[in-house]
Amino acid sequence: MKIINCKSFFGGNGLKLIFSLLFNSLIAITLTTAVNAKTLNMAYDADPVSLDPHEQLSGGTLQLSHMIFDPLLRWNRDLGFDARLAEKWERVDEKTVRFHLRKGVKFHSGNEMTALDVRWTFDRLKRSPDFKGIFVPFESLNIVDKYTIELVTKEPYPLVLHTATYIFAMDRKFYDGYDSKGRAKDAIVKHGDAFASSNASGTGPFIITKREQGVRVDFKRFNNYWDKRSPGNVDKIVLTPIKEDPTRVAALLSGDVDFIAPVPPADLDRIDRDANVDLVTMSGTRIITFQLNQKRRSELKDKRVRQAIVYAVNNAGIVKKIMRGFGTAAAQQSPKGYIGYDPSLKPRYNLAKAKQLMKEAGYANGFTASMMAPNNRYVNDDKIAEAVAGMLAKIKIKINLKTMPKAQYWPKFDERAADIMMIGWHSDTEDSSNFTEFLLHTPDESTGYGQYNSGNYSNARVDKLVVLNQKETDPAKRRSMLQEIERILHEEAAFVPLHWQDRAWAARKGVDIAPILNVMNFPYLGDLKMN
Repeated sequence: MKIINCKSFFGGNGLKLIFSLLFNSLIAITLTTAVNAKTLNMAYDADPVSLDPHEQLSGGTLQLSHMIFDPLLRWNRDLGFDARLAEKWERVDEKTVRFHLRKGVKFHSGNEMTALDVRWTFDRLKRSPDFKGIFVPFESLNIVDKYTIELVTKEPYPLVLHTATYIFAMDRKFYDGYDSKGRAKDAIVKHGDAFASSNASGTGPFIITKREQGVRVDFKRFNNYWDKRSPGNVDKIVLTPIKEDPTRVAALLSGDVDFIAPVPPADLDRIDRDANVDLVTMSGTRIITFQLNQKRRSELKDKRVRQAIVYAVNNAGIVKKIMRGFGTAAAQQSPKGYIGYDPSLKPRYNLAKAKQLMKEAGYANGFTASMMAPNNRYVNDDKIAEAVAGMLAKIKIKINLKTMPKAQYWPKFDERAADIMMIGWHSDTEDSSNFTEFLLHTPDESTGYGQYNSGNYSNARVDKLVVLNQKETDPAKRRSMLQEIERILHEEAAFVPLHWQDRAWAARKGVDIAPILNVMNFPYLGDLKMN
């Protein structure tokens, strides 16, 4: 081997030249990185209530999970699946799907992600009060080797890949042991002060560097992020929660923030006309409803009273006047395009019919009921609640209404603290069954079914169909079951359907949000490219 002497090769100043070249190259790389690195200032209507991806099943939690964690696979805009922590998968038999994990993926802590972390995450999901209902059909997650796992279901199950989108790998070593107060780091504590609520180690594109609840959340790019193919060039994100719609829109139009969500219907035209801003809209699949608590109020046990309430609510009018057309009046849970959608079910506003039903039920003089709703979770949620309260007054149901920020609302919802409570739901499996599993199945703590059934509605046939459809892989048979569920719920007025909420986002020119958005409302910010 020939060794070149730098001094003789470059002359007397050979070493100086090499060091000079290296130094100048380093400066150039640093300057290039500084030029390419971008900071995104964004505003949502609220910030995440917790850093624990298993504490609360909500859109906000899942949005955050896609930033600081990564799922096995994720939805794409065509409602298909993109490989993430699992690079490929195949069905082994009618109850088993095998997933091949990416090698060399690092957690924010520096620990390597392996099959052990995915199994630990799966086991934790199965004991989460909010998420365990999703995993009832699953028997186990088995480890084949360090980078291969198998999801095994109790019976043939049509939604294995759908469910895999919920498995955001957590760092089992990071969450092992006890915190400074002697509490288990892996504890799941709803609305509490737990280690996992304020500390996170995921594999996602961003790390949280600063968090002031209700004020600001700062993120920085994870330098060891596994996805080197990502087009994203955002190095830092500053999330500012701005509850008030006009203030959030003004922040975008003035240039104080680069990206906002949601866009209030009242400002759609204004934003669309602004030459410095891009507006992106999509048809929505999130159903907005009210649930009627049959345990708290005996009147609500009477089907005729529930039907009267549904007939009294002019949900088409709410879409027209309050939502400014930014929604579709609903008569069922499943939006058009979902397997359980029944086109024969129509909105049924009829005030005369509502009054007649109240009279038949023996409540012609009405009664008083309490109602709660958030004021920053859904588009115009507080205004919708006020409108519904006014509509119910016409059938002599006097409503005592309280609205509050969602951080305060969800604990009240979990307490079932009012007779009538608002709940919106997007099926994150993009399947009709998900609505009923969580919203209208008889509440069952052992399975997690009915976790968000604040009305305590219960129907044995509905419960049976929920279980049966999860084992059915024939699409025609599943469709028949799911449509039967919708017809039963409609006839029994199991809940008050309002509308499917459309989606809108806006960003300043140069922030290319369109490719990272989807109907699930999980912006894939790790892939965001901005100028």
